[in-house]
Amino acid sequence: MRTTVSRVIERRWPLPVPERIPAWARPRDGRGSLAVLAIVIGAGAGGGAIVFRWLITTFTRLLSGHPDYSGLGHVPNPHVPWLGPYFVLLAPVAAGLLYGPLVSRFAPEARGHGVPEVMYAVAERGGRIPPQVTVVKALASALCIGGGGSVGREGPIVQIGSAWGSSVGRLTGVPAHRLRILVACGAAGGIAATFNAPLAGPFFAMELILREFTVESFGAVVLSSVTATVIGRAAFGSAPFLTLPAFTLRSGWEYLIFAVLGVVIGAVGVGFTRLLYLIEDACDWAWRGPEWLRPAVGGPALGALLLVLPQMYGVGYPVLANAIDGKYVLWMLLILMVGKMIATSLTIGIGGSGGVFAPSLFIGAMGGTAFGIVVHQLFPAVTAAPGMYGLIGMGAAFAGATRAAITGVIILFELTGEYTIILPLMLAIVLATGTSQLLSRETIYTLKLARRGVHLGAPPRPQPAAA
Repeated sequence: MRTTVSRVIERRWPLPVPERIPAWARPRDGRGSLAVLAIVIGAGAGGGAIVFRWLITTFTRLLSGHPDYSGLGHVPNPHVPWLGPYFVLLAPVAAGLLYGPLVSRFAPEARGHGVPEVMYAVAERGGRIPPQVTVVKALASALCIGGGGSVGREGPIVQIGSAWGSSVGRLTGVPAHRLRILVACGAAGGIAATFNAPLAGPFFAMELILREFTVESFGAVVLSSVTATVIGRAAFGSAPFLTLPAFTLRSGWEYLIFAVLGVVIGAVGVGFTRLLYLIEDACDWAWRGPEWLRPAVGGPALGALLLVLPQMYGVGYPVLANAIDGKYVLWMLLILMVGKMIATSLTIGIGGSGGVFAPSLFIGAMGGTAFGIVVHQLFPAVTAAPGMYGLIGMGAAFAGATRAAITGVIILFELTGEYTIILPLMLAIVLATGTSQLLSRETIYTLKLARRGVHLGAPPRPQPAAA
């Protein structure tokens, strides 16, 4: 159900009327105006990524007492030391009391993992996203992650950037087909800035948001991605997102093992998808109160899981890096893999706001490293270090969940800067994608839309002309 604010916006601003727009801001038919808008959107998405990451750090420090709690173990919150490690029972409740009413009142679209809402806006609404989503999604997701929500920041920044792109496009009165491109520009800029991944951003936008490749759209999303990356690097630096030891292949026979890894971890990605919606359905069935209260009431269940596995607190990139570095034994890796599936699903199920992109990478790192430990013990002379299997597993789990094979290959290369993993990565991701297609008709993103009766493979609906 749309909020009063959303209804007012749609009634007063369904699409801009050209006469209401200043002459200098009216779009032209040439590609120059699209390029300028792409740069503006990329700059906004890059700035949004900086602000969003600052918000996450700020709320995490406020609610846990540390910049990132996931890798610290059962340590107390220095703000409330008398609670000891039990403060994690209350952190999700406090966060939920703040972001629950915010989302319910101003932007219900900000609930959940974000990317399906952008896909829906592009496919069914001509790229129109309410402008308030930009602010609400940033605050809600930062509060959710800061309060222990086991979700990622990439899905939210995609929705934040896309809402910004939609707002710029509607303000300048671009036609519907270009408004969709500007939404994709925002998504590309958000991914590029937050991951320092100028190649992955455009391919994510083309493969998942637009679901088509054209010269016009590709040029625009590249401009946006480059602009956002320059701004992001000014704030975060230009080093690869993950700093890892160098890995090398030991034997040509190892490609057969990587093929098996792709099939196994691809199936794990599908399992994550099914568990996510199973737990979300269970939470929907159990909850009978107002939606604004749901995150706070569900908070103790998430807190109990965090008390057992503090590694699930927030995004968890330090834990992911520790797994690749070989700092966990086999049984712990398996526990962390299953724990992340449950924690992310529960966070979304209780009404949390955050992405599933980073959790899929986390799950793949744990599962892949565990697989690597097993095969390295069986075939020590012909297999690489287990961490290399963890890296490949990250891409395989992402591909198994999203079926975005091109994005998976490129983003893992850009995250690590490791060219030596390209061939086994491509092999594993292709097989993971094929496994996903065999096991499931939908992906982790499209299943949410299919459950609403929206099938993205169907011909697009005709869009109404501007009033």
